[in-house]
Amino acid sequence: MIKELSKCIREYKKPSILSPVFVSFEVIMECIIPFIIAQLVNQIKAGCEFSVIAKYGLVLVLMAALSLTFGALAGSYCATGACGFAKNIRKDLFYKIQTYSFTNIDKFSTSSLVTRLTTDVTNVQMAYMMIIRTAVRCPFMLVFSFAMAFIMGGKMAVIFVFVAPVLGIALFAIIFKVMPLFKKVFKKYDKLNNSIQENVKGMRVVKSYVREEFEKEKFKNAAEDICGDFTKAEKILALNNPIMQFCMYTVMIFVLYFGSYTIITSRGLDLDVGQFSALLTYSFQILQSLMMISMVFVMITMAGESSKRIVEVLREESTIHDPEHPVYEVKDGSIDFDNVNFKYSEKAEKMALANIDLHIKSGETIGIIGGTGSSKSSLIQLISRLYDTTEGCVKVGGVDVREYDLETLRNQVSVVLQKNILFSGSIKENLRWGNKEATDEELIEACKLAQADEFIHQFPAGYDTHIEQGGTNVSGGQKQRLCIARALLKKPKILILDDSTSAVDTKTDALIRKAFKEFIPETTKIIIAQRTSSVEDADRIIVMDKGTIHAIGTHEELLKNNEIYQEVYTSQNKAGDSNE
Repeated sequence: MIKELSKCIREYKKPSILSPVFVSFEVIMECIIPFIIAQLVNQIKAGCEFSVIAKYGLVLVLMAALSLTFGALAGSYCATGACGFAKNIRKDLFYKIQTYSFTNIDKFSTSSLVTRLTTDVTNVQMAYMMIIRTAVRCPFMLVFSFAMAFIMGGKMAVIFVFVAPVLGIALFAIIFKVMPLFKKVFKKYDKLNNSIQENVKGMRVVKSYVREEFEKEKFKNAAEDICGDFTKAEKILALNNPIMQFCMYTVMIFVLYFGSYTIITSRGLDLDVGQFSALLTYSFQILQSLMMISMVFVMITMAGESSKRIVEVLREESTIHDPEHPVYEVKDGSIDFDNVNFKYSEKAEKMALANIDLHIKSGETIGIIGGTGSSKSSLIQLISRLYDTTEGCVKVGGVDVREYDLETLRNQVSVVLQKNILFSGSIKENLRWGNKEATDEELIEACKLAQADEFIHQFPAGYDTHIEQGGTNVSGGQKQRLCIARALLKKPKILILDDSTSAVDTKTDALIRKAFKEFIPETTKIIIAQRTSSVEDADRIIVMDKGTIHAIGTHEELLKNNEIYQEVYTSQNKAGDSNE
């Protein structure tokens, strides 16, 4: 895990090394200062001249300035190293997620990935910041102060030998209790993020069904669950302070009592005032270092679980990858399903698709009809290799899709999915997702084919109109037409519309299909639809039922011979008649 995360340091190795180096110098200065002060006190006690005091004062000012400089440099390099480290982790996580297949995405929920990119990375960043500064400073200060305490205080410093283990054992016990709580809480963070994400995405539905109170209650329960776990952890961690205070006051009482006693009884021969003051300072430094070490352990404990979750994403390998010698050219838009069986997970008991044997010629227009859950979308997702078949193979242009370079294949298979997504930016910027080099004339041509040009010109800014995140400022039908235009700009050999005209009226739907037939005759077109009117002029129509092909034929043939198609057609026409 550490090895995996250390790869993310990269260009921030220098500040990550310089920070502990300067921290070490800072600690040395801080530990020498009490020793110099002790010497000064003894000189004053002996009745030294002012020039001696001035010399000691100058040395102390210089050392304080050096300590401050080293501390500032350490802090600056620490911030640069930690923030850069976190930036690289986020970058690597995001880039890794982009390589995932749909199978990988299904394994991690969206909310979980968001938590890993935000909360988990922040925890690791804070831990790293402590590791390259505090975790170096505290042990170094502890060892140095111990040594100086024995030098200055002699036998009296033995108190630290007893107090330090007591404090260490107590802190270890606290961390041992807290660790399981932190492990539990991150999974609950995923649920909380999921609740927020669903609510924001479905805000219109929530308000339409007046479910605000229900959503508030769901969020409240998730937040209180996290709060409860954190409260338990914080209550245990709160014991840090009283234990620390107890040890600190124990040491102070011991040092003050026996130190004063030794000075008085030995008349300064065994322990003088300067040594006594230095011993008190080193006492505070030792106890403060132990306290800070406990905080570092707590942060590292939290970050440990976060690190596991981050590394889990970084180590996840895509289930779909390029072959060793990929094919870089798609000959034509022909599609062949040869005895294909498919299920989404190895653990799934039932196949999503079974015994699919289908052959589509290049340039054909194919309609696909079927009820909800008939696996229409599953069928077309295999063509662009969003998933791999469980058994059998899918061929495009006569070549198994697993033999193609993924980018080459997907550039020749344009898919307009059920969930149409537009990104924040202008209409032009959204359209150029299909082809970043497309000219304005090509954008207009694609939009005319998708029947989008007319409504775009109605916007005051035309093609420069800003689209809000998720396309919330355009209607469902407008969004669908823009997504179709975007897909056309790829100039694919295969165009797949997965129920992508459901939000447009039948007239516009007919115009889109007519434009496809006239202007892109060589492109293979697959249209998944709920309405029979959307596929009735297709060369062939596939009727899907429970993950199998129930029938294939023209509109007229299916109307005569297929019960499922007859039922869908009749129910829709009756509905249309009753509306009239």
